[in-house]
Amino acid sequence: MTQTPVVFVVDDDPSVRSSLKFLMSSVGLQVESFDSADALLQRKLPDAPSCLVLDVRLRGLSGLDFQRELAARNCHMPIIFITGHGDIPMSVRAMKAGAVEFLTKPFRDQDLLDAVRIALEKDRERRERKKEVSDLKERFNSLTPREQKVISMVVSGMLNKQIADQLGTAENTVKVHRSRAMEKMQAQSVAELVKMIAKLESSVEP
Repeated sequence: MTQTPVVFVVDDDPSVRSSLKFLMSSVGLQVESFDSADALLQRKLPDAPSCLVLDVRLRGLSGLDFQRELAARNCHMPIIFITGHGDIPMSVRAMKAGAVEFLTKPFRDQDLLDAVRIALEKDRERRERKKEVSDLKERFNSLTPREQKVISMVVSGMLNKQIADQLGTAENTVKVHRSRAMEKMQAQSVAELVKMIAKLESSVEP
């Protein structure tokens, strides 16, 4: 079941929090607002597509520092910055660190809603990719060490006979390992298997 997306708003101005919550609620978005970055950090984040509308200047932890803190905690929630005191170096810094948008007050309601829609879609896609990789890892870990070895050689372009020679086993044995591994990985072809292994390798932290 798909969970309802959540927009988190962090701004220390109560009137801004109220107006942003009203705006986004009016188009059917679920919104939670906080008066500081620390207040949001106390909240257990839901396992659902989400994004953060974040004021740059806050009491306590600033918006840009909070962006760094979330990255350090391996939280990849897309961020939309809002500010009444924006400058180009600040916006460049925020965007380089992965912010979706940097809006200077007063901004058009539609510009914010468009940015939120893009951010939620970005997070939804990230979560789908993460789940796909997690499923692939689970399938790969279900293989025996020999099956893992065989498919790594298959995806490198080796033929069954070459694999058998290198492993010092019969070609028929390689075929059995290969067939079982393909079945466990739910791969319909070698091309599909290659894509699966490439996704697994690209997901490994450097």
